[in-house]
Amino acid sequence: MLDIPSRVRVHVETLLAAQNDMGVCDAFEQYAPVGKPDTMNAPHPPKVAGIDSTVPSPAHTVAPAPAASGTSAVLSPNAPGALLQDRLAGWVSDLTTLHELTERLARTDTLADALQELLHAGAALVGARRGLVVLEPGDGLGPDTTLGLGLARADLGHIETVPRSSMSYGRILDGLPGGDAEITEPDLFAEDGLDPRHREVAARLGYAASYALPLTAEASTERAARLGAAVWLYDEPAEPAERQRHLVGLYARYAGEHLARLLEIERTRACMATIAEELLPSRLPRVAGVRLAARHRTGPRGGGDWYDALPLPDAALGLAVGSVTGSGPSAIAAMGRLRASLRAYAVMEGEDPVAVLSDLELLLRLTEPARSATALFAYCEPALRKITLAGAGHCPPLLVGERRTEFVETSLSAPLGMLACWEAPGVELQAQPGETVLLYTDGLLHRTGDATDRAFARLHAAAAGVPRALRRDPEAIADHVLRTVLPDGLDEADSEEDVVLLAAHFE
Repeated sequence: MLDIPSRVRVHVETLLAAQNDMGVCDAFEQYAPVGKPDTMNAPHPPKVAGIDSTVPSPAHTVAPAPAASGTSAVLSPNAPGALLQDRLAGWVSDLTTLHELTERLARTDTLADALQELLHAGAALVGARRGLVVLEPGDGLGPDTTLGLGLARADLGHIETVPRSSMSYGRILDGLPGGDAEITEPDLFAEDGLDPRHREVAARLGYAASYALPLTAEASTERAARLGAAVWLYDEPAEPAERQRHLVGLYARYAGEHLARLLEIERTRACMATIAEELLPSRLPRVAGVRLAARHRTGPRGGGDWYDALPLPDAALGLAVGSVTGSGPSAIAAMGRLRASLRAYAVMEGEDPVAVLSDLELLLRLTEPARSATALFAYCEPALRKITLAGAGHCPPLLVGERRTEFVETSLSAPLGMLACWEAPGVELQAQPGETVLLYTDGLLHRTGDATDRAFARLHAAAAGVPRALRRDPEAIADHVLRTVLPDGLDEADSEEDVVLLAAHFE
């Protein structure tokens, strides 16, 4: 226990107000650009970087309380407890700063947002105005990216022309001597060994000092896994104080763990999307008399919605859409098996869609009894604009033309794998010249968040509202329907619901 004289009275308001005097990152609240201290305006040796005192105090700082009467009410600067009070105020300020900055970082859910947040927070902590972060995981699996703060894309391009070994982030990423910890360059132009190209780029972009930190995450091995490096740039010769280095080091340690988690999510998402896309048609076939367009949106875990279009004998065309229950790798694998099986059945007996779905249902029930699926298969004769289709628990197609926009009347049927023996009648449809048939999965309806009847009404209104000038272009029709049914980026947003839309326009 510290022996503090009883006459020393520490006021809470004064304690909190002392945060302003400690010079620790009061600029982080609004990420306001850090100005240049007046003492940096004249040429002088490298010095310690500070935070612009003109930046407003953060919300947690309380104005000093008016002095009370009596000598014992407020501590004198020379009182025995003044130093302890200042230290306590500094610790409170540091903890508050780190808490708020790490909370902001934790709220980011994408790599790009997290890297930008890291740059902003680090700039406030070290008193810099600009910076860049290079994400380059040490395992070589990517993704690799470079983002800047206060640097345009052209500025980043100039920096990338500098030999990598002469840049602080290059020494960190390549494991060169001195690259395993922070790298401080308080006055670049005073260094005799500065690369001429680096000197030229620094003069052009107007920075004279830098401070770099490695970004790492704890790995299963004894060494930390390297993720990348962050560099903050000063307009004049400067370097962060020891206290600022300590704070930004603690923040970077937390940031590395958060970036590692987001990196794994990003890799998993990219892997699932790649597998799903590889199991879907790489391109749509070209068949005389009909033009095709398809749109596919999947969530971060990957889902089982799929589509297909394949040429058949006698100049016919087979169109199919479907959905497998579940999500993730198992649903994607089941979707691939189901689609491949339907292709085989369509080639053998595609002119009878009911038989195709019956065979598919039998295969699903025998090989994957715990899984169900919906599917719709259409046998098209483009020369006659005739379509014969059958559905198994699937949404009805939508016919879009100059004179009509209507859902195709299909009989009610159960999904595949739900009954001991599936059976449903087929439906014949005659399209008119210039009409488009839209096949889709129920994810398009579910992603709206509306009740089923309202979602169908929204889809119908979107199709009916296609501008007349776009009605002969299936690509434009598909885009218009997606944007209208799922506005405000809902078609691109992450969702557990997959979306498939297949448009067939008959000439």
